[in-house]
Amino acid sequence: MIEMLRNRRSIRKYRGEAVAPGSVKLLVEALLRAPSSRNINPWEFIIVDDRQLLQQLAAAKQHGSAFLQDAALGIVVCADSTQSDAWIEDCAIAAILAQLTAQSLGLGSCWIQIRNRSHGDDTSSETFIQGLLGLPDHIKVECIISIGLPGEKRQGLAAARLQYDKVRHNRYGDRWLPAAG
Repeated sequence: MIEMLRNRRSIRKYRGEAVAPGSVKLLVEALLRAPSSRNINPWEFIIVDDRQLLQQLAAAKQHGSAFLQDAALGIVVCADSTQSDAWIEDCAIAAILAQLTAQSLGLGSCWIQIRNRSHGDDTSSETFIQGLLGLPDHIKVECIISIGLPGEKRQGLAAARLQYDKVRHNRYGDRWLPAAG
């Protein structure tokens, strides 16, 4: 697992080839195995592989979603916000599990933030997607995960670039330092 984390990077360029049905099935299984607060499972997922729909979803926000049009599929991660006050966290956990599963299958992925983002001057990204996909108002959209065969190779982040200064030991004022060796 740690090697997978060391090598995982956000992929924004895809080869345009379809993802094998067996891989899609494993991605869905990973989503459905995600833990959730009090085991409520408020999340819901929309697997989008329709090219025209992916192009429309690629315009969901002003910046940072255009690459979705070249992905093989997008996973719209949403939840019934009336079921749990932890729906955002539950969706985030499911989304990262999908990304890690994609990595394990040799696929690339990238998180596209939707919640609290703008589609245009008077429309939120979430409202745009709700309309596009026919979601009722109580189904809130956290993100979209783009998935596809990587069209780029990105090196994992070097250990020397990890932000160890963001880790504390016992109290905020005490820095955690990795053990030698």
